[in-house]
Amino acid sequence: MYKIGELSRLTGVSNDTLRYYEKMELILPADRTAAGYRLYEPAALERLRFIQRAKMVGFTLDGIKELLSLRLDKAHHSCAEVKQMTEDKLSEIEQKITELRRIKDALKLMNDACCGGDISAEHCTILQALETGEPITQEVSC
Repeated sequence: MYKIGELSRLTGVSNDTLRYYEKMELILPADRTAAGYRLYEPAALERLRFIQRAKMVGFTLDGIKELLSLRLDKAHHSCAEVKQMTEDKLSEIEQKITELRRIKDALKLMNDACCGGDISAEHCTILQALETGEPITQEVSC
């Protein structure tokens, strides 16, 4: 059995986050000592590590909750269900990457068009582009 502080140290998850995970039913409710301290079963450590790994690859807490339910009842679920969740997450990440590339390209154009000199910001091409909504198409020198 682990006290909340021990579980926190072993996983790097804060006490507040552990309490939140318990409230969200991501980890099982802890037993309590006579003094009121939370005590977690060893299975909570493995469950937290599963949650951490799922978060590292981009799953939300709702998605992780679903994965945990599949994990607990493997006999009644298929690998196809888990794969579909992963494919959905992959598609979402690919869309985010596309959007981030678009943002990066737009920022690069604005940055390259600005001389960054000591002239008044009245002539700043970045501010002008943001004010007018007109795209910057070429570098501007000061």
